[in-house]
Amino acid sequence: MTTDYEKTPLNTVKRIPTRGAYDKDTIYPIVDASLICHVGFVDHGRAIVIPTIHARDGDDILLHGSSKSRLMQKLFDGAEVSITVTHLDGLVLARSVMNHSMNYRSAVMFGKGVPIVDEEDKMAAMKAFTEKLVPGRWDDARVPSFNENKATKIVRVPIETASAKVRTGAPGDYEDDYDLDIWAGVLPMRTVFGEFVEDPRLKEGVELPQYLKDYQQTLT
Repeated sequence: MTTDYEKTPLNTVKRIPTRGAYDKDTIYPIVDASLICHVGFVDHGRAIVIPTIHARDGDDILLHGSSKSRLMQKLFDGAEVSITVTHLDGLVLARSVMNHSMNYRSAVMFGKGVPIVDEEDKMAAMKAFTEKLVPGRWDDARVPSFNENKATKIVRVPIETASAKVRTGAPGDYEDDYDLDIWAGVLPMRTVFGEFVEDPRLKEGVELPQYLKDYQQTLT
C-alpha cells in the first residue's frame, strides 16, 4: 500500500516547493487536528468555498449537511471538489517587511463526492463526526432520529490526490538585514478552549461529564 500521493499538476506545490509534502503521514495528521475544513467547488460557472465540519475515514473525507444544502446537492451528483485545512502556528516577524511570514501546516485534497445512503452507514458517519468534534460525546448525547437522519445528506470524498505545505522556524532575512537593529523572531500561536458556559436551561443536577473536562484540558 502506497503512503504517498503522486505529484501531479493538480497537487504539486509550486511556490517554495521544498515546503511541500505528499505522504499520508504528513497530510493526515494535519487533517485530523482540524475541527473545520473548507470545501471548494464550481456552481453555475462560479467558484464557491464553504466552511464545514469534516471527519476522515481512512483515505476518505466525510462531509454532511442539510438535504437542501447547495454543497451537499453538488456532492451527491459527484461534483469534483477541493478540501483544504490550515493551522496557524506562529507569526514570523522578520527584519524586513517583505520577509514577514507565518508558520503553518496546511493540506489540500481533491476528489469527487460519493453519496452515503445506507442508514447504518449514515449513522456510523454521524458517529464519526461527533467523535471528531468531542471524543466520548456520541455515547452521552441523543443519537439522530429517523427524521433528522432523513433531512441530512452525507457523502464521502475518496482522496484522489493531495499535498501538504508546512512552514516552521525562524525568519529568513536577507544577509545584509541581519545587522539591522530590529527585533526579529516568532510569536507562537495555538488554539485554546475557554471555560464551559452552561446552557441557561440545563436541567438541575446535571454535572459536567469527566470526558468533557478531560477534553478541555487537551487545548488549554
